[in-house]
Amino acid sequence: MTTIIHRCHWCGTDPDYVRYHDQVWGRPVRDSQELFAKLCLEGQQAGLSWITILRKQQHYENAFCQFNPYQLVTMPQAQRDALIHNAGIVRNRLKIAAIFKNAGAYLALAEQGIAFNAFLWEFSQGKPRIFARQGGDIPATDEVSDAMAKALKKLGFSFVGSTICYALMQAVGMVNDHVVDCHCYASICEQMETFSL
Repeated sequence: MTTIIHRCHWCGTDPDYVRYHDQVWGRPVRDSQELFAKLCLEGQQAGLSWITILRKQQHYENAFCQFNPYQLVTMPQAQRDALIHNAGIVRNRLKIAAIFKNAGAYLALAEQGIAFNAFLWEFSQGKPRIFARQGGDIPATDEVSDAMAKALKKLGFSFVGSTICYALMQAVGMVNDHVVDCHCYASICEQMETFSL
């Protein structure tokens, strides 16, 4: 007898999406640089489907110094300019520039003694928010993502609107938006309940 595995409907049956859904999406992330990378990648998605960015993630990591902010800010301008010709990423000048701008904002926070992970997780009081979502009641924004977007923009980050911030929170486990009948829901709840920075 075949066992039916229930997943969130958005991942469909595409192997890349299924792998991302099962192994990455919604699992709490503590590391500042990983959070920075995910914020930048979510920004690259604006106007596109996430699968497009997911399939280009390795190219982004190679092109943008594994999203190391310290290396990004010292990248020579000629190398930055050449990225518009990199077929492995989304060739949008504003989106490319945003990653460098975000790296500068990240480092400005660090210079104030503020860790990026602590800054982001403070919006959810330092712990994941666990919901019991059904298929049709998952929001695109909420008051927390609104506040995060406003704060990030004030600090000089780009491509950080409320929708992008909510998608980030979903991706890095600040909220559990797996639906309750998804096979990942219970295990992610367990991870969230023991989470600490």
